Amino acid sequence: MAVRSVETASDSGLLSFEDLRAQLRAVGEERYHHQHPFHLMMHEGRLNRGQLQAWALNRYYYQSIIPIKDSIILSRGPDPAFRRAWRKRVVDHDGDATSDGGIKRWLRLAEATGLSADQVRAGTGILPATRFAVNEYLNIVRTRTLLEAVASSLTELFSRDLISLRMEKLRQHYPWLSGGLDYFEARLTQAPEDAKFAIDYVFENAATRAEQELAIQALRDKCDILWAQLDALYFAYVQPGWPPPGAFRIGAVPISAVPIGAVPTKEEGV
Repeated sequence: MAVRSVETASDSGLLSFEDLRAQLRAVGEERYHHQHPFHLMMHEGRLNRGQLQAWALNRYYYQSIIPIKDSIILSRGPDPAFRRAWRKRVVDHDGDATSDGGIKRWLRLAEATGLSADQVRAGTGILPATRFAVNEYLNIVRTRTLLEAVASSLTELFSRDLISLRMEKLRQHYPWLSGGLDYFEARLTQAPEDAKFAIDYVFENAATRAEQELAIQALRDKCDILWAQLDALYFAYVQPGWPPPGAFRIGAVPISAVPIGAVPTKEEGV
């Protein structure tokens, strides 16, 4: 992996490391999905159980392709050191002999909402728009440069703050979900580690100002993909509330995984 000093970057007209990071963070401030109305409703306790089920089900499709996405990036890396570092991401989600991995942890969250793990794994009822958005993420890492593929992962620069807030608000407003939050616990440490590697890689390997702009645009596109997934959920399950044919229907799945004695939210029957 090439290494470029801050002085070299400045002399060549490239953004310095700090300026590049600032521009990437500005993308997050403008476009990251922490500002989406669906997430705001979640954090304010205004989603009912069925809406949370729809979120957990559809988000699972995204979670399930993350190790596939990372395996594509891994296969494109010509440098053994890069491949060793990136391989960690696949294990983080798929698990190994010592860890369940993020996918299994997300299934536990889905079960805490009342869905069955088998239904979630099967993908029954996932919104078509969710599939389109998530599949576009795979297209980005397959068809663009390796630099852009790596840069598209840099939503991890902002995710820790959102995860911390989400855990706090889910425990506050939906205490019956508390037993399913270990996915987020793990990401509190995994995401910052991954972000550090990725931003270092982008800075060291973007050889021109134009390549730095391609990296910034790849992050914008990733933010748009995350936002589009929430747009689909909001349209189908909040306003106007029009799930397409074949999509998950609130109330159509028995709440079979709710722990005995769990306290429902005030919106439980909405």
